[in-house]
Amino acid sequence: MTRNTEGALIVAASVLAAFGVTLVNFAQDRSLDAQTALTFLVFLIAFGGLHLAVRAFAPKATPLLLAPVTALTALGFFQIYRLDLAMETDRASFQRWWILIAATLASLTLLVFKGTTISILRRYRNITLLVSLALILLPNLPADWGFPLRGLSVNGSRLWVLLDVGFTSFQFQPAELAKLGLVAYVAGYLADHQRALREAKRHIGPIAFPEPRQLIPLLITWGVSVLILISQRDLGASLLLFVGFVLLLYAATGTTGYLVAGGFMGLVAGVASYLAFDHVQRRVIAWVAPFEHYEDEGFQIAQGLFALGTGSLSGAGPGLGRPDLIPNASTDFIFAAVGEELGFAGTVSVIALFAVTVAVGLGIAFRSRDTFRKLFAAGLSFVLAVQTILIIGGILRLVPLTGITLPFMSYGGSALVGNLILVALLLRISHEEAP
Repeated sequence: MTRNTEGALIVAASVLAAFGVTLVNFAQDRSLDAQTALTFLVFLIAFGGLHLAVRAFAPKATPLLLAPVTALTALGFFQIYRLDLAMETDRASFQRWWILIAATLASLTLLVFKGTTISILRRYRNITLLVSLALILLPNLPADWGFPLRGLSVNGSRLWVLLDVGFTSFQFQPAELAKLGLVAYVAGYLADHQRALREAKRHIGPIAFPEPRQLIPLLITWGVSVLILISQRDLGASLLLFVGFVLLLYAATGTTGYLVAGGFMGLVAGVASYLAFDHVQRRVIAWVAPFEHYEDEGFQIAQGLFALGTGSLSGAGPGLGRPDLIPNASTDFIFAAVGEELGFAGTVSVIALFAVTVAVGLGIAFRSRDTFRKLFAAGLSFVLAVQTILIIGGILRLVPLTGITLPFMSYGGSALVGNLILVALLLRISHEEAP
């Protein structure tokens, strides 16, 4: 696929977003209004601008990545717009701004690395680590002090930071950016110690493991990050970092023992979390028996399953379902909302677009010759894949819900900014590794 074809697909995805908004308006007995044109312009400016940034700052990057990401964002947006009309909220307007901001920051990421290489993150990996840990700690700032930047607790979890700039204020989750820095640090550390981790082995019976001095610094760093997130009750991000960490260790060493040990540690941590946290117990109950606890813990999952069942093969149609009956449909359960109004065909399309996106990211990793770039691209792809699997699996009752949002599709600026910067980093790696 050529760069021109990529641009044409971005225009098509922009038309898709505008067309979805139009269908929702007609289904709700509303006339064609400025929302259609505004949606088209926002997508064209945001992703068209990002496309031009790729042409200017990473012209050798793969043309296969940006188009499916634009399509996923378009599908998510008109579903958010549909929920706005049903619930009388104004999230679609905010999401338009976040799409523009996220695409701008992704373009700036490409610009920043134009005069250097992505390997600078390997050289300054300790600084990257410190910045990432500082971002994770930001929500612990006092909520009542006089500074513009304050910690914020939402639904019992202290994940948010509130920035008050006088004429307005907005909140964001710094962990969405911190996870990218932590992946860069782990990739840099593994690239520098890959040979030692592979070859320097100790044995306890048939079990082989690397020299502790090679692995302990990495384990301490990972452990501190996860403990901070657990203290903030962000168990979804903790699980995401843990699984990504184990997969990246396996990618760097090829040792299946890391997968076995990671699975055992994950099981132990899951049991400990269940015993220590009430909200984890509620999520497990909702996962195991949602209909037996329909009035409380299981209500959200049950409504999501009803929505998917109602959608059948082709869906009720944009604007004709009742996804507003699902709690937090525009954030946690956007996939179920899509399933109700676009049906099984729509959900398979969403999964296929995510599969293409992750496959392109892993393809960038496989083709990379530089060890750091290979591991960094793999780590970013793993983060995206695990995040997608956890939330879709939670909605389908394959795993308990973790509170993670669906990349590119769910409402929320922090996640959209973090994931589009992730895409920009993959594009930059692809450019640097192009023959």
